[in-house]
Amino acid sequence: MKTMRFLLSLLPLLLLLHSLPYSAAARKHNPHNNPINSSHLVRSSCSHASYPNLCIHSLSTYAGPANTPRDLAQAAVNVSLSRARRVSGYLAKLSNSDQGTKRERSALSDCIDLMSESVDELTRTLDELKHLHAETFRFQMSNAQTWVSAALTDDDTCLDGFEELNVKVKADMKRKVTNAARVTSNALYLINRLDESRGRPRSKP
Repeated sequence: MKTMRFLLSLLPLLLLLHSLPYSAAARKHNPHNNPINSSHLVRSSCSHASYPNLCIHSLSTYAGPANTPRDLAQAAVNVSLSRARRVSGYLAKLSNSDQGTKRERSALSDCIDLMSESVDELTRTLDELKHLHAETFRFQMSNAQTWVSAALTDDDTCLDGFEELNVKVKADMKRKVTNAARVTSNALYLINRLDESRGRPRSKP
């Protein structure tokens, strides 16, 4: 009887020891402690985006958390902001080269201003999404939608101005700005999706 009681007392310890290898393996394959179904969340959320394949790729390779619709919206804006900054830097380098006609330089200058505005608007959007509160949720989401829509308009307006540029520069710029515009469009879709779901923000953002 004593032996049986002794073995029963050891049972919790044996179960704990048995689970340790699995826990270590899980941490190894899931270092950010993201839910196992985070990949499913990305795919299901991106399935009806304007550019679903780009949406899935950009969010699947995103280094931050992507556990909730709010996380995905933030990640999408982060990706869009990164692309906009990259394009802005590229355009600044072109401007410093002091090449092209006066009309081409003027079109490039306009595009630089537009992309700078896009960066500012996406920065404000990201800050808003990071500090959502239940009592002001709809107002904050309206702000985010307005700013991302404006950033997308800036990208499109920049693209429209490419007709003033020579073919070689126009092709390279169009590719870069088009990519930035597409990830911004996806970000707007995910923000709209978050608003429609009326997702409740965490109590302590």
